[in-house]
Amino acid sequence: MGVGKMKRLIGTIIALFAFLVAAFVVEVNKQTTAQKEMVVGILQTMSHPALDQIYRGIIKGLEDEGYRKGKNIQIGFQNAQGDQSNLKSMSDRFNQRNAVVTIGIATPAVQSLANESGDTPVIMGAVSDPLGTHLVKSLNHPGGKVTGVQDRQPIPAQLKLLRTILPKAKRIGVVYTSSDNSSASEYREFRKLAEKEGLTVRPYTITSTNDIEQVAQTMAGKVQAVYVPTDNTVASGIATLLKATNEAKIPVFPAADTMVKSGGLATRCVCQFDMGVLTGHMAGQILKGKNPADTPVRKVTSYETMINQKAANELNIHIPDSVIKAAQKKGRIIK
Repeated sequence: MGVGKMKRLIGTIIALFAFLVAAFVVEVNKQTTAQKEMVVGILQTMSHPALDQIYRGIIKGLEDEGYRKGKNIQIGFQNAQGDQSNLKSMSDRFNQRNAVVTIGIATPAVQSLANESGDTPVIMGAVSDPLGTHLVKSLNHPGGKVTGVQDRQPIPAQLKLLRTILPKAKRIGVVYTSSDNSSASEYREFRKLAEKEGLTVRPYTITSTNDIEQVAQTMAGKVQAVYVPTDNTVASGIATLLKATNEAKIPVFPAADTMVKSGGLATRCVCQFDMGVLTGHMAGQILKGKNPADTPVRKVTSYETMINQKAANELNIHIPDSVIKAAQKKGRIIK
């Protein structure tokens, strides 16, 4: 082979190599861009501390699974502020952005995503009754595009706590939203358990936060304590409820720790942040290829006791030493 032909051959090889390198770089850049544009849609039913904690936990859970906002995923966050029409339009927005996974915080958000998100996987962030709301066919084998975390509060332990603090109380009021299936389910479980122990349970339903003040005033003099299940509407108006119950010297036992921080007396509950972390873990696993139809619904199984000593003092209620010791283990005493 002549020198000229050899040079041409070497030049061709170099050009071909440069082309292949350039093509490889372009493909890597495409994949990187695709990763950066991978959207995880998060729809929150409304704003209040419990749901905000779940959101923060979701971000932490996704990071634990290797998915960081602004690096290899984009977070599309929407807050419906309790408006049903917002839930639908925001769910549709995730479709327009081609979200690869959607996460609903609280039952209404999950239901909206399940109805509006096509074939996109939906992760439940804290749903009390996924079977009763027909979001899954089975807790072990969801059977569709929806899986996630069940908000399973320890209602028997909550009732036991109430009775430990107020052993003489016989009439218990329960405030919950009539249209909230999860809240209604918790009310029914609480009532069944309480009536087995000889207590009288009086339900007081609301349709919005505007009803809370009137309901609270109606309860005064008729009940000796109030139980509040996991209810987003009541949680949003907890200050209104507590203002009326405090004036009537009626203690409130909420299901969620955030409502104890707001002035409720005590609870034994699942940590909202921990539920969010578990939700984020499950979303990350779906992003890695797990099929939601075959991914069992999970729940947080560790519980914490929280008491509000300031509220106890204002209501002249003595908290037993056993309850104080349980709360002290994790520093869950509000002073």
